[in-house]
Amino acid sequence: MSILSLILCFSLAFGLSFVSTPLVRKMAFKMGAVDVPDGKRRIHKKSTPLIGGLAIFYGAFISILCFYRPLDEALRGILLGSIIIVAMGIVDDTVELKASKKLIFQLLAALIVALNGVQIRYLSVPDFLVPGGIFPLKWASIPVTVIWIIAVTNAVNLIDGLDGLAAGVSSIATFSLFFIAILMREPTVAILSAALAGACVGFLPFNFNPAKIFMGDTGAQFLGFMLSVICIQGLFKGYLIISFVAPFLVLGLPIFDTLFAIIRRLWNKKPVMAPDRGHLHHKLMDMGFSQKQAVAILYVLSTLLGLTAVVMVEKGAQQAIWIVISVLVVIAFSIYLTMHREKTLKQNTINDENEENNND
Repeated sequence: MSILSLILCFSLAFGLSFVSTPLVRKMAFKMGAVDVPDGKRRIHKKSTPLIGGLAIFYGAFISILCFYRPLDEALRGILLGSIIIVAMGIVDDTVELKASKKLIFQLLAALIVALNGVQIRYLSVPDFLVPGGIFPLKWASIPVTVIWIIAVTNAVNLIDGLDGLAAGVSSIATFSLFFIAILMREPTVAILSAALAGACVGFLPFNFNPAKIFMGDTGAQFLGFMLSVICIQGLFKGYLIISFVAPFLVLGLPIFDTLFAIIRRLWNKKPVMAPDRGHLHHKLMDMGFSQKQAVAILYVLSTLLGLTAVVMVEKGAQQAIWIVISVLVVIAFSIYLTMHREKTLKQNTINDENEENNND
């Protein structure tokens, strides 16, 4: 697969997504697929159309069909599964499905993918646990694959709480997978990544704050589904333990945010699927960051994790660890300076108000 083909794949997905998003926005209003602010968990202030993910799906789907070769059984399973996920998302964005019903659709889509040959067939583990470092899953391959797909699908959906957050983080993750695919010489994975990245980037101009359209469950679940499948097709096929760790770094932000959400809800004796305001993006805003600042911080964090995964695959774990430490120090210092600046501005505002009151 030539670099030119990958660029064309990205460009086609970008163009289709960018052009179709305004059309999807009009369709969402006609269908009644609109998100109305409730004054609680939702951050936005005005009604905003949903199902923007349909434009992402359209751009990626057509681009994959044009450039992915051969059109094999695995691809047919991936595309059919994605259609089921998107159809479920459209219904959920319009009439709001129960969590149990959504899980049934996710299970069906994941099973279709697994039964068409896209499976996690073994785990890479340290040599002292299993001689040779390879633990074959055998009969457990399909259930492990299904659990992975459903988990990542829902994890990406859970971070879709601020304008541009899920689409941007997914773009960063997909670019990371793209570069890893190039390094590992996985042309089919590179095509899937290029198409998905192009579709995300084409949608983002309409989703940045203030968003003209939300991707909704249609987009968030489609992105999570595709990212999980791309990891199976590429990274989980590698025999090195680094190949097994890399997906958890690339998808680190949604995965760890979801894990903390589950632990938090169990600790507070609340249903695991119950929504709350405890996600990382909510915490950043509660600390005083604006929506744009919170999204920017999470972009940087996601980029750091993706860069670490790429360096780990290319250079090994030691260099990746030094990058993580260096960038984390920079991020921590930047956050400290920003918070100190915000605190100073607020204190100056209070002092000015007190002076005005005293003068009166």
